[in-house]
Amino acid sequence: MKTIQLFTVLLLLFPLLVFSQSGDNPELQKMADDDQNARKAANIDWSVLSKEDEERRARIMELIKEGKVKTAKDHYNSGIVFQHGNDSVSSGMAVKSFEQALKLDPTLNRWWYAAAVDRDLMRRKQPQIYGTQFIKNKDTNGKWIRYTIDSSKATDEQRKYYGVETLKEQEEKERKMNLIALNEAYNNEKSIDKLIPFIKSEYKKGLHSKYNIDEGEINSFGYQLVQENKMDDALKIFRLNIELYPTAWNTYDSYGEILLQVGKKQEGLENYKKSLELNPDNENAKKVLGK
Repeated sequence: MKTIQLFTVLLLLFPLLVFSQSGDNPELQKMADDDQNARKAANIDWSVLSKEDEERRARIMELIKEGKVKTAKDHYNSGIVFQHGNDSVSSGMAVKSFEQALKLDPTLNRWWYAAAVDRDLMRRKQPQIYGTQFIKNKDTNGKWIRYTIDSSKATDEQRKYYGVETLKEQEEKERKMNLIALNEAYNNEKSIDKLIPFIKSEYKKGLHSKYNIDEGEINSFGYQLVQENKMDDALKIFRLNIELYPTAWNTYDSYGEILLQVGKKQEGLENYKKSLELNPDNENAKKVLGK
């Protein structure tokens, strides 16, 4: 009777054992999450973080030996951790991890693979091929530059496949990375009413402007003012953003959001409608208007 009971218990446990072995490894997921969250902290102690990174990489090597890195997400999460290593062993493992992850599930974020390949080449003192890596160069007074690239090794179509900017777009990205932030201009002007004509004048300069007056940058600055509880100033900035970028759906979405916060319901809803008109896939606008 005891033998039969034991056999019955094993049969009941077997599906659970199979399930636990076939699913994503939760320990790997936690390590990948910890890796990313640690880099979002306001004041990072890099000596502490480097030690934590090293411990995570060592643990993943143990899991690999134990055969506990199996699924596409397991390999993907391993790559997230490995790619922050400072040597070619870690960068090489990152490439292998992302490569295996994409073989098992091509729908995963492919940009990580391209970035891992470029970073590995950079660690080996070789030119990158996709163009994901930018560095600050002492020879250019600390400005951002794209790390040396061998543009013949990959086409722009391949770059697009991996979610990387084209060569032309990378040149524009480098330019934007060296632009002065709006916050610095605000600190100089000390007034939104003085800053607005300054932004307009910089906007007219186009590519010759030294300040970042892109739609996204202005939008972020507006939210900064909201966090500082300067609602009237924020509304002026969001309104200016619409004036400069009248076809950008997100400018209306953000303006509508803040209008609702200050109690201007009708005007806020009108801006949400305009945002949805420009982008029918704007789920946030649908949700707000649905209420």
